[in-house]
Amino acid sequence: MKKILFLIILFAVLYFGFVYLTRQPSEITKDIEWGVAFSKPFAIDMGLNWKKAYLAILDELKPKSLRLPVYWRDIQPNEDENVFDDYDWMINEAGKRNVKLILAIGRKSPRWPECNEPKWTDGLDKKAVDERVLNYIEKTVLKYKNIPNLYLWQVENEPFLVFGECPKLDVDFLDKEISLVRKLDPNHKIMITDSGELSVWVRAAKRADVFGTTMYKIVWNKYTGYFKYPLPPKFFWLKANIVRLFYPQKPIIVSELQAEPWGPKMIYETPLEDQFKSMDFVQFNDNIKYARDVGFSEAYLWGVEWWYWLKTKQNHPEFWNEAKKLF
Repeated sequence: MKKILFLIILFAVLYFGFVYLTRQPSEITKDIEWGVAFSKPFAIDMGLNWKKAYLAILDELKPKSLRLPVYWRDIQPNEDENVFDDYDWMINEAGKRNVKLILAIGRKSPRWPECNEPKWTDGLDKKAVDERVLNYIEKTVLKYKNIPNLYLWQVENEPFLVFGECPKLDVDFLDKEISLVRKLDPNHKIMITDSGELSVWVRAAKRADVFGTTMYKIVWNKYTGYFKYPLPPKFFWLKANIVRLFYPQKPIIVSELQAEPWGPKMIYETPLEDQFKSMDFVQFNDNIKYARDVGFSEAYLWGVEWWYWLKTKQNHPEFWNEAKKLF
């Protein structure tokens, strides 16, 4: 009888614990603020005039917010050189239109190969590279901390996810980067991001003022080929509620919602028919619906350069036109 009673109590605890963790978080909303992410280097790789693409995003899509990686290799193409001209232009153009900005900084940044070091760092040891990362971060934060449309700093990109051509994570150095940004700019919050499907979130959320999750539906890897995550929206609620156990008031947003293909090669190396295997128009709309069903208050779509390429070079404007309806 004692064993039966213990099993009943254990089952009840597990059941009600699961119900608690998968309940709808209090901040879930249907009124999502949609934004986009833009990568200057990726736009160039897609064969686009990146300035025309960027202005089209601002003037045709008209997002209220934009996530902009400020790549180390762009800012310091040579060790003793700081080149902010292109980012000054992008930030100013966004400011003219009252578009708020998340500026992503750090060695590991959005877009493959993730770690975008300048070539001149080749051959330097870890200590020397770390010192130069901090130098680039300091220069960038001091340059842009007073712009009126700065919304958040993002420090590193999914630092706890093993992905990309990157060295092993040094958590102590990550904390040093975050501390430096807080010291240089105490007036703006810091976002730390993590994988929506592959990480637990707690380590990233611990360090963040705002936590950002990625959200992908169809991916490709060499072991499974194309793979569709069979995860219901409540999967994200469960993870959000786990974060809430430790950090009750932590804001959670979707920092990267998949809205472009993921295949064995880069998009610009992939035939159009193969691109549509992981992201056709139906999947595009399904991903947006999925983000709505999850219901975090902000979601930044990933793939705006691809939509513009489809519209201007492939006679497929439907993705671009559908996205317009969100903003």
